[in-house]
Amino acid sequence: MSDPAILRDVLATGTDEVGDLRLDWAVACHVGSVRPANEDAALALPGRYLLADGMGGHESGELASEAALQTLADAPVAAPVAQATGALQELLIAAQDRISTLGPESARRAGTTATGVVLSTEGDGAHWVAFNIGDSRTYVLTGGQLTPVSVDHSQVQELIDGGVLTPEQARVDSRRNVITRALGAGMATPRADYFAFPAVAGDTVLLCSDGLNGELTDDEIEAAVCASDDLEVAATALLECALDSGAHDNVTVLLVRLAD
Repeated sequence: MSDPAILRDVLATGTDEVGDLRLDWAVACHVGSVRPANEDAALALPGRYLLADGMGGHESGELASEAALQTLADAPVAAPVAQATGALQELLIAAQDRISTLGPESARRAGTTATGVVLSTEGDGAHWVAFNIGDSRTYVLTGGQLTPVSVDHSQVQELIDGGVLTPEQARVDSRRNVITRALGAGMATPRADYFAFPAVAGDTVLLCSDGLNGELTDDEIEAAVCASDDLEVAATALLECALDSGAHDNVTVLLVRLAD
């Protein structure tokens, strides 16, 4: 497919159709209040909703997040879960190779996190296949309750898992920006986590860069999303909450909902 349009520094909404399913989505992407450039990016295509948070500094981070999303845009839609997962792994390897060619003369290698969901099938029902590499996150909102789907690949998450830090301590720890997995950034073959769960009408999937959850707790994110059934309003509310909290990093939010 031709390279799709990358969503950066925008508030955008849309409706997609995949077979007889309708998917509504909204994206809010903002440079934040401190960083000089926006290395975040998102992509919304029918059945594929993706987010990447670049690193390496302007322009390396921007190019890395863009390269990752353009590569992952070829993920198959409405394929069985196992097939979709295998295809995503192959695409992540291709994205890694593509990013490795960026900015080799720079001391800071280009890299990016990536997370997203792809509409798939399992039995007779629609499922989401979610993937994650790095510390960008995927959540699902069901019945007004926000539940994390992905687990951060970060140093502080390892310390939480080991009982060294509490989640509250991790939010202010000096190591909170150190990630342990990424695409590019001099790392080896990408190791993503994959999660499959039913695509239920009315549920909302939330993708975000750490510029959102670095400023807001999960409870605060849940409250902002639940304040409106309108995805554009909800995405705007999340962005405004992050900005009100200082927005020390780029902030990107992508919401997608399977319509009733």
